[in-house]
Amino acid sequence: MKSLAGKKIILGITGSIAAYKAAFFVRLLVKSGAEVKVLMTESATTFISPLTLSTLSKHPVITGIADGDEWSNHVELGLWADALVIAPATANTLAKMANGICDNILNAVYLSARCPVFFAPGMDLDMWTHPSTQANIQKLLDYGNRMIEPESGELASGLIGKGRMAEPENLVKALDDFFRKVSPSQTLAGKTVLITAGPTYEPIDPVRFIGNHSSGKMGKALAEKVVERGGQVKLVLGPSKLDISQPGIEVIRITTALEMLAAAREIFAQADIAIMAAAVADFRPKFAAKEKIKKKTGEEEMTIELVKNPDIAATLGKMKTKDQVLVGFALETEKPLVNASRKLAKKGFDFIVLNSLKDEGAGFNHDTNRITLVFKDNKIKEFQLKSKLDVADDILDAIEQII
Repeated sequence: MKSLAGKKIILGITGSIAAYKAAFFVRLLVKSGAEVKVLMTESATTFISPLTLSTLSKHPVITGIADGDEWSNHVELGLWADALVIAPATANTLAKMANGICDNILNAVYLSARCPVFFAPGMDLDMWTHPSTQANIQKLLDYGNRMIEPESGELASGLIGKGRMAEPENLVKALDDFFRKVSPSQTLAGKTVLITAGPTYEPIDPVRFIGNHSSGKMGKALAEKVVERGGQVKLVLGPSKLDISQPGIEVIRITTALEMLAAAREIFAQADIAIMAAAVADFRPKFAAKEKIKKKTGEEEMTIELVKNPDIAATLGKMKTKDQVLVGFALETEKPLVNASRKLAKKGFDFIVLNSLKDEGAGFNHDTNRITLVFKDNKIKEFQLKSKLDVADDILDAIEQII
């Protein structure tokens, strides 16, 4: 695989029966042109010989902070690598990684690594499904690490279920997919992409407003990935704490839904692609007070009359030409597929990105998301929980298939 040629990979092996697969994994990496250095916990050495792995990797295997009179510089190793892969990753090691426990060379390198970190869990079914293991995995994903999903099958205990470490071929494929996306071809060169992101704030008075918890992180991730693929981004961003200064991204900051509509309409006329990731307030106060509203003595209730905001996505859907791609988002809490399909038809989207507040790690303010793409022909494509940058790649891949 050409994307792995010349890449520097650290493989961390922990004490699981799946450690025997490491020999095949190292061999495939070396065959792909990667340079591999292997770290092993003490318990891992009981499952597979360091000699085997040093022979295959053509590097000494590191099993401790110190080897005789020599010190293994974990900081230097962490800076050397293009990727750190922990496979198999036991429940014990995942817990240590998630909580910053540093009692072996592998965890020392993990805490020092500045490269992308992948972990491939390998454990028995009950250990995999235990709430503490799942909480540790979620924490690691929130930190920006990437999980290579375990597979289902017969386990060492004799149980049948999820927990088998991914096969070496699938580990290599995960790395290949990642490096291809890190250095993608300029597939969106010459394209102008409108992205709306963040919330809108609808003023009640100069102090108070109607809004929501959207952070704009999904829109930012999409913008960054469009630029990686050579496109130019016009990001219409609602009130957000995000700092966006990447070349190729023009940020138009707005506050209200009416302001977002005006900006989006103007940009859409010249855009090739529009991705409506903003969480726009459906209603706004009919009248916004010019001065702060004061409590009145004896007043127990206050009524605010609301009026409907314009539907920005539907407005652009009516403007859309056959040469433009329009993508929407749907955040649902009930009947997600039914509601998303209705929005798809009503607003003229090419496809809609569905996510649910009921999925742990998805929705507002997270660095991860779990999406389902719903297309016009009733085709549905589901994805696992991923970082929002990886989710952005999945969305852009779908757009590129259309254009």
